[in-house]
Amino acid sequence: MSSNCLIQPEKKRKLEEQEDTFSNCHKAIPTGDQFPLKNLCVTEEINGVALLTPTSAEVTTENNYPPTTSDIKNGCTTTTANGEDTHQLKHKQTSSANNNKMTVGKAQNGVQNGAAATGQQFLDVEPKINEDLYSRQLYTLGKSAMLEMRKTKVLISGMGGLGVEIAKNVILAGVRAVTVHDVTAASMSDLSSQYYLTKQDVGKNRAECCWEKLAELNPEVSVSSLTQKLSLDYIKQFNVVVLTESREEELRSVGDFCHENKIKFIVAQTVGLFGMIFNDFGKGFVVNDHNGEDPLSAMIASVTKGEKGEVTCLDETRHGFEDGDFITFKEVDGMSELNGKEFQIEVTGPYTFKIGDTSSFSDYKTKGIATQVKKPKIVDFKPYSEAVKEPEILIADFAKFSTPRQLHFAFQALDKFMAEKNRKPAAYSAADSKELLALTTKIAGADEELDTKLMDMFSFTCDGQVCPMNGVIGGITAQEVIKACSGKYMPIYQWFYFDSVESLPLDWDKMTEKDCASTNTRYDGQIKVFGANMQNKLGDMNAFIVGAGAIGCEHLKNFSMVGISAGSKGKLTITDMDTIETSNLNRQFLFRKEDVKSEKSACAARAAKGFNPDLNIEHKFEKVCPETEGMFGDSFFEGLDLVANALDNIAAREYMDRRCVYYRKPLLESGTLGSKGNTQVVIPDITESYSSTRDPPESSFPICTLKNFPYEISHTLQWAREEFESMFSTPFFTAAQFSDVKGDAAKVDELFAKLKKQPASQCKESLVQLKRVIQEKPSSFEDCVKWARGCWLERFRNQIAQLLFAFPADKKASSGADFWSPPKRCPEALQLDLSYQYQIEYIASAALLRAENFNIRTFEQCRTSKANMDHTLEEVRSILGSLPEPPVFKAREGVRIAENDAELDAMNNEGDDEVDSLLEECKSLVTGPAAAKLNIKAIDFEKDDELNWHIDYITAASNNRATNYSIELADKFQSKKIAGKIIPAIATTTAVMSGLVCLELFKIVNGETNIEKYKCSFVNLALPYFGFSEPLPPKKTKYNDTEWTLWDRFELSHAEMPTVKHLMDYFESEHKMEVQMISYGVSMLYSFFMPPAKQKTRQSQSVKAIIEEILKMPLESHVKYVVLELCCEQNDEDVEIPYVKFKID
Repeated sequence: MSSNCLIQPEKKRKLEEQEDTFSNCHKAIPTGDQFPLKNLCVTEEINGVALLTPTSAEVTTENNYPPTTSDIKNGCTTTTANGEDTHQLKHKQTSSANNNKMTVGKAQNGVQNGAAATGQQFLDVEPKINEDLYSRQLYTLGKSAMLEMRKTKVLISGMGGLGVEIAKNVILAGVRAVTVHDVTAASMSDLSSQYYLTKQDVGKNRAECCWEKLAELNPEVSVSSLTQKLSLDYIKQFNVVVLTESREEELRSVGDFCHENKIKFIVAQTVGLFGMIFNDFGKGFVVNDHNGEDPLSAMIASVTKGEKGEVTCLDETRHGFEDGDFITFKEVDGMSELNGKEFQIEVTGPYTFKIGDTSSFSDYKTKGIATQVKKPKIVDFKPYSEAVKEPEILIADFAKFSTPRQLHFAFQALDKFMAEKNRKPAAYSAADSKELLALTTKIAGADEELDTKLMDMFSFTCDGQVCPMNGVIGGITAQEVIKACSGKYMPIYQWFYFDSVESLPLDWDKMTEKDCASTNTRYDGQIKVFGANMQNKLGDMNAFIVGAGAIGCEHLKNFSMVGISAGSKGKLTITDMDTIETSNLNRQFLFRKEDVKSEKSACAARAAKGFNPDLNIEHKFEKVCPETEGMFGDSFFEGLDLVANALDNIAAREYMDRRCVYYRKPLLESGTLGSKGNTQVVIPDITESYSSTRDPPESSFPICTLKNFPYEISHTLQWAREEFESMFSTPFFTAAQFSDVKGDAAKVDELFAKLKKQPASQCKESLVQLKRVIQEKPSSFEDCVKWARGCWLERFRNQIAQLLFAFPADKKASSGADFWSPPKRCPEALQLDLSYQYQIEYIASAALLRAENFNIRTFEQCRTSKANMDHTLEEVRSILGSLPEPPVFKAREGVRIAENDAELDAMNNEGDDEVDSLLEECKSLVTGPAAAKLNIKAIDFEKDDELNWHIDYITAASNNRATNYSIELADKFQSKKIAGKIIPAIATTTAVMSGLVCLELFKIVNGETNIEKYKCSFVNLALPYFGFSEPLPPKKTKYNDTEWTLWDRFELSHAEMPTVKHLMDYFESEHKMEVQMISYGVSMLYSFFMPPAKQKTRQSQSVKAIIEEILKMPLESHVKYVVLELCCEQNDEDVEIPYVKFKID
């Protein structure tokens, strides 16, 4: 249950990239106490510099790559320079096998965005990207952005809860190096939100305590720590500087210095339930892609000639362009002057736009594609010292339009308060609040009308820390770091303020300093915000997290730090039936490389327990579904206080939603899609449920488009994906079953009996596939290569030639128009040319997969063949060279080709009467002497294994077909995304969405009943866009004078109503309704149209007895209740009523 969640339904808005990067130059970083770093080092002094040097190893690397974090573990230094202590790498220059020595160069962040001119020296090598690790993030950011990030060095100052959250997300994202800085000693209060600190760390420097744990997150990022005061000279080496706990004087000096030296500067702070972000990326910052969306394309239907030539697109879909967009044309037939040129457009309609003067152009004939050209945007930022005076603020919540400006003044006043008193205002101190208000008023000026209630909330809680708030601000800030590194997405300009005051206790205004007094526990920072009473409630909660993927890991972080289920009565359950893969490590931060192939839920629970040893947590390796209701049934759900979904598919979400509605449990729902995300909170009686509204079904391609008339790469990739299934998977599932029984007559008969129970067309297809698999069984790899060549010839030469025989290039449709008019593309049959990459790769991959199907080569042997790709291709070429020339194809008369799906369906339904003869033929094939020697396996598609040939086959198949139809090819990376239906994901979005939905948790614990206090959120970090709205209330229905919603039901029992007659009498006497039908699922327990005798019998029986009679089996022991649906009449009219929750014993 990965939590790279699909975005939620329409009403919640569909908000809408090698091997291990340095696989040859580092080892996996050990965790915990497996590698006590300092025990391996001794202190020495060289030229007055104190060095912490390894006793047994020096940092060396292979292939001229820079050392990485794992090298730190094997060789590090602690350097004192200019009075600053920092852990750094001890570099040893080495030469590779070809004697090319490493060269040392300056850190760079790309030419466009003005990298730091001076700084710590890096080894001057072109960075690479580990596509296994970063695959989901690559599909979000793209390769060019990731390459820029791999050149970037980031300084993050302040290792409190916010600083560690930013560092975590930036390290996961994969920048080149991160230095974490802090001069502060850890306090007990820090444990409320700094999850890499323990009680044993109290009194120690926070950066010193957590840098090694941060380093474990991503061995490809060099992580170091600094424990002395920052100097401007030290800052020079960084490309991005983030300050999280600095005072105003330092903000101004560092901010101005960074602005002058072209260093990206970010300020982020959280206090209680308030947070802020400031960006200064300098003058002339280039945003290469402001929104991250793929460029739009539209197929052309016509272009007029004139002073303002107008383009009309095919009416398949709206073009989606906007006024002022730039577009370029290609494949235009006739008006060739358009091809390859850019035009700025004026939109005139959903299918039309104007491109300027076309009067001198040739006449348009046909075809053409218009594609949006994304232009870089230039943004000029003001330095902090200027921007603070006249703030330009990004509004997050328009329901709080005036709040951000007031918070701008409040944060400045807080700094002045701290300067005067060397502390923050005490929690819920009226006196301190009054002083802070006076300071805020003075800064704001007389013309500003301050909200004294808001100022009280700020003052009362600003000394506290809340982990979910740090998740929100930390995730957003980390995304801004990525923007600063890469020029990908539009940065926040320049200020951002956020609060969640609705999460405060309902009686916050009556709370006193005593209610929030220190308890000398890890929750002190949170108690300063919510009080000790709230903390007790949180500890006693019984909660359920469904899914331990990316969002599940973030939920566990937040739950453990908040203290949910950490009390004597509390219990947290997490379940996930998935295991950890390498691609998970980039987002699911609770897992490490050594956890790959382990159960997600177990590893996540162990990590969360490490954050908070008091956490009472149980993990399960189970799917939550109807089949596991014995485990997750009445007893389980009735004991819950809260459910949090962290699921990756709509069906599972809807199932959990139904369970929460049935058991009347609050549900926290969230989802992400790349830089986009949303949350929804579901509260019994107050809000609608997750399933109350749904998206329309996903659009699918017509079969005939895929089969005969593709016109875009997604069509050829979908076709290739289906080809994979039909060639290596589906036919072999049935054959593998017969292979397993080794000709055993009884078992063979049993398998055929199951086949005959299928619909005739399905049974026929299975039998045809079984017959073909057995009859075409190869005996050697050479046979597999010959077969693969035949497949290539059939699909990319013969079938296309046959199609053109049926529908020649000059064919006219019944309307008189060209048959091959857009969107159709007239294909061309290919001729076999083994020098063409995708032809030889198709044959090689198909042959290897075929060999695996029949165990001619094992899975591991096939993987070895892929690892030695060049040798494998030469082997295949050699075999092909020994084969006789294939016969020349000649198109056949009378071959029917469907023009549309209706014709195809009609053709597929013909000949079902052949099943019996096929059945007998197949029986003879699987019961003869050769049957015992069958050794067949089906291949399950796996997109994330680079050595299994699956994506190689699909890419080659798709690109051969795309060549047939003159469609632009897709590389392996893009093919994997489309064919594998990969959901783009990034850790920053996950952290933000989990933080937002967990802030709703406090409202639930508060017992908040005002729907206006709850927030559903819609976020796109790329734009950036933040939207909040209150949830929708449940739809109300009425019977008699009683209003009811989906949360209502009749709760009745066998004890009260031992027979169906008692049940019917109850509704007649109490609600004046006549029961016409009673159903349980799809089973009819009672109906007015049953024969009178049967009606009478059923009325005298108990509900449980009738159900067991119909099911022909007893109900399972865990079932306490059944759901009955009743159809009732009142005054001869149907009445809609809630369902009946009926206790059966």
